[in-house]
Amino acid sequence: DVYKRQGSLYARANAMPHGAPRAPDPTMTDFRPAADHLRFDAIPAERLPELLRAMPKAELHMHIEGSLEPELIFALAQRNCVKLPYASVEDLRRAYAFTDLQSFLDIYYAGASVLLYEQDFYDMGRAYLTRAAQDNVVHAEIFFDPQTHTQRGVGMETVINGLYRACRDAEIEQGISSALILSFLRHLSEEDAFATLEAALPLRDRFIGVGLDSSEVGNPPEKFARVFARCRELGLHLVAHAGEEGPPAYIWGALDVLHSERIDHGVQAARDEALMQRLVRDGVPLTVCPLSNLKLCVVSDLAQHNLPQLLEAGLKVTVNSDDPAYFGGYVNENYLQLFAATGMNSQQAWQLAVNSFDASFVTPQQRAHWMRQLEAVFARYAALA
Repeated sequence: DVYKRQGSLYARANAMPHGAPRAPDPTMTDFRPAADHLRFDAIPAERLPELLRAMPKAELHMHIEGSLEPELIFALAQRNCVKLPYASVEDLRRAYAFTDLQSFLDIYYAGASVLLYEQDFYDMGRAYLTRAAQDNVVHAEIFFDPQTHTQRGVGMETVINGLYRACRDAEIEQGISSALILSFLRHLSEEDAFATLEAALPLRDRFIGVGLDSSEVGNPPEKFARVFARCRELGLHLVAHAGEEGPPAYIWGALDVLHSERIDHGVQAARDEALMQRLVRDGVPLTVCPLSNLKLCVVSDLAQHNLPQLLEAGLKVTVNSDDPAYFGGYVNENYLQLFAATGMNSQQAWQLAVNSFDASFVTPQQRAHWMRQLEAVFARYAALA
């Protein structure tokens, strides 16, 4: 029983990632019995794709620049008089034949070159949030890479204000909750990261945390120890990409040096049994991105993806889309293709959705509200059997 093996969501929610106790939250304790009595076996396999689409979920690993669809790239290029090295939308799509992370990043940064004005960032943010809402994402924590833009002369306030306004309007008009996480580019220096942080601090109320992304191999977490320590002092949430292409040692570094509350990707943890035990013991979430792993050749076949094994071992794994415009699918497509390839079941779908809320940087009240929605969807599908 995956749910029981992982232990109560709410027991785990009451322990901080690094072991500091949380006070029990009475709003979180009502759902354990409900989960125990849900009739997962009553949901027929043929209804599983429909259930995956319908269930409320959070998305915690999505780079907003990676949601730029080719059509929007060309529209912004025309609006801003930016010349692209591709003749058409179709030519750009054909270039999405990646062999590794770096070959993807080369095209990713070229696509971002069309983003110049606050309205561009707003339009990009609204496009993603509209698409996420269609996938029944009720909460999204969105990465943005300010260095990608400030290096081109775009102001920090242009980036953050456009995205923040998109998040605010999407919540008002579409009911989707969201928050922004500023990501440092790890192929650049820590000094550059410090400068980026200082430039963003006047807008501190518009983002909830910091992350670490870009080229992993050769850029270990330790390179950014001081800037993450500063962010911790400021009370920002801390997350970091580790263990996508890099070794398990990078995950250890993200945990012990950066004090990361979540590990983005983390699939290489399976190579280190002691690390697996640590992640289970501390309840550290992994924000896994199946189609990204396939597209970037981290795995050669989705049927061989280790997410089911990580879940079975008791890790708090979640499903996310990473850079959906480039990797062939938004979050529901990640669920659908992963489940079709691996034969995962409705109880595992429940646990992944639960994990997505548990791993979110939200209030207990928000989490409890979405859990009630999740329970209602599963109960409805069980009753339809």
